Amino acid sequence: MADGNAPGSPASSLQSHRYAIKSSVHNTAASRRREQAIAIGKERREALMRAKRVCRAPLSGSDEATIEDGDMVIDEKADLETRTAQAVEELKSALSSQGKGAQKKKIEALRAVRRVLSQSEVPPIQVAIKAGAVPLLVQYLSFGSSDEQLLEAAWCLTNIAAGEPEETKSVLPALPLLVAHLGEKSSTLVAEQCAWAIGNVAGEGADLRSTLIAQGALWPLARLMLSSKGSTARTAAWALSNLIKGPDPKAAYELINIDGVLNAIIRNLEKADEELATEVAWVVVYLSALSEKAISLIVRSHVPQLLIGRLLASENLQLLIPVLRGLGNLVAGDEYMVDSILIVGNSITDQALSSLIKCLKSDNRVLRKEASWALSNIAAGSFEHKKLIFTSEATPSLIHLLTSAQFDIRKEAAYTLGNLCVVPAGSTEPPNIITEHLVSIINGGALPGFINLVRSADIESARLGLQFLELVMRGYPNGQGPQLVERGDGIEAMERFQFHENEAMRNMANGLVDKYFGEDYGLE
Repeated sequence: MADGNAPGSPASSLQSHRYAIKSSVHNTAASRRREQAIAIGKERREALMRAKRVCRAPLSGSDEATIEDGDMVIDEKADLETRTAQAVEELKSALSSQGKGAQKKKIEALRAVRRVLSQSEVPPIQVAIKAGAVPLLVQYLSFGSSDEQLLEAAWCLTNIAAGEPEETKSVLPALPLLVAHLGEKSSTLVAEQCAWAIGNVAGEGADLRSTLIAQGALWPLARLMLSSKGSTARTAAWALSNLIKGPDPKAAYELINIDGVLNAIIRNLEKADEELATEVAWVVVYLSALSEKAISLIVRSHVPQLLIGRLLASENLQLLIPVLRGLGNLVAGDEYMVDSILIVGNSITDQALSSLIKCLKSDNRVLRKEASWALSNIAAGSFEHKKLIFTSEATPSLIHLLTSAQFDIRKEAAYTLGNLCVVPAGSTEPPNIITEHLVSIINGGALPGFINLVRSADIESARLGLQFLELVMRGYPNGQGPQLVERGDGIEAMERFQFHENEAMRNMANGLVDKYFGEDYGLE
């Protein structure tokens, strides 16, 4: 992104909350999206779905359509560890066997290892590694092996890579062959299982992602996302989302430049398969969080309309979160999204607002926060956009969140409500106030929420609270603003900055107290 600060580029012309209620908020949209991408990656890993996944059942379309007789869950730890060590020893023995029956012996040995790595709630990965399973499995991945052998070996490596960090790293010697078997000459089943193993490795950390990218994993995974087989496209999309999640934006930039990727995203979002749409939506999340070029291409495609449609129609939490995050990134990242797609009066804009209001009212914390963030950027658009949100059910919902939700949600709701009250003036001038909106939002009970933000230890939130108090004191009709702030203990909240170490905050707070509560305050 060499031109990221060029005049007119999104990074230079757009802030995370465009025309925020005062120009002192300087977080750029790009850095905000990257921070959010890392945060949602952590939430996804810890709460929503595992970044690494154990493969417990045969892939759709494989010869093993049903669970085999030996595929019973093993609960006894000692028995499981013994069986694992024996299975790896048999794997080693089978590798050197030749002649009639040798191939059958190899497959049976691989299946024995795969079973012990698939059937326990805590697979004996460390035992298998110590017994020497990984270098043996690498040999079983050699070119010219049967598809059945490759599939079983890749399955074993998939589950080893789903383990703890050091266990995942043990798979490093297998990566070149796993990447190679993603290629067009491989069967779909083998390529899909290798993609699963690579997705597990990529989910572990940035260093392993860099290794996979250097070994050429990106292009063949993108090709697999074009597959007409739903599970293959789904696995490839999941692996890609792990591979491009950053923090280095290089992979996201390279992915969006691959021919057919955007069309694959569109095609898969159009399908009824919600699991596929979920994985593809995560790809959109990381592309839009890390690549300005990706944002520009995506907002000018059919993707925004498809995301809005999914957001409105679905109640599937695992789908809604990446869809909403992707939309939030697009709204924050390119003015075209608000100015040329979410045009007031268009049905797509009404659908977007309805879906965001649905998320504001959700019981899920992530949905409430993401919807507030998306709305804050729409509210920073034209006066028509502000009016549309102000007159909707969003406003009372946002006031409720400001006064009762968790801190991070209160902050996002405050940005939206603040942006509803102002239109930008000159670059050095305070914003012009939309009095009707300000009065209604104050009368709706928002002022205590903003005063509480002033008391916050988070400087950005405290600044936001001070900015809103300035609007109230300057713009509330009949000069009643200072009295409203005083009755809400706003003076006390501002005075905490009287000797604050942050000079900008100290000057801002003291300036407001001096201006509105000076010697003449209260005199007729």
